[in-house]
Amino acid sequence: MTTLALHIPEVKSGDLILRAICEDDLDPLATFYAGPRSHFVGGPLERAECWRLIAGNLGHWALRGYGMWVISDRGTGDPMGVCGFIYREGWDEPELGWQVWDGYEGRGIAYRAAQAARAHGAANFGLDGVISYIAPDNARSQALARRLGADLEREGTLLGASCQVWRHPKSGEVAA
Repeated sequence: MTTLALHIPEVKSGDLILRAICEDDLDPLATFYAGPRSHFVGGPLERAECWRLIAGNLGHWALRGYGMWVISDRGTGDPMGVCGFIYREGWDEPELGWQVWDGYEGRGIAYRAAQAARAHGAANFGLDGVISYIAPDNARSQALARRLGADLEREGTLLGASCQVWRHPKSGEVAA
């Protein structure tokens, strides 16, 4: 039998650490997916479905060599959301995605995490100028995409749902 060893890099950026998801993240993940904002990212979901999200995230890292990180507070270690790359069956190309969990919104966490993930993805995974799928009624994520320098490229669909496809600038095109 072959044992699969995953290497999920840790990315440190200011007061944030992007780290591998683990089973200890189930409670905050399940809390988020039980809430109303989860409808933007496929929710609401039951706790067991959230456990499968954790396993799927680790499987994504194994299959693609990149994936989503948990955003954690560098000082406390508290998990505050997820950010990173998704390229599943049905996706047009790799996506930069983010979610900030309840109680952590409005602090610039998603912005800083997305900047760090995007820079790491361009430098280490060849993921430069990626897209973000954003629900047409998700004004907060649209505003974040604009702040990150992304442009609305087109209207589209993802897994049968309407979405907007936002294109992020390549690393050499990002304003300081």
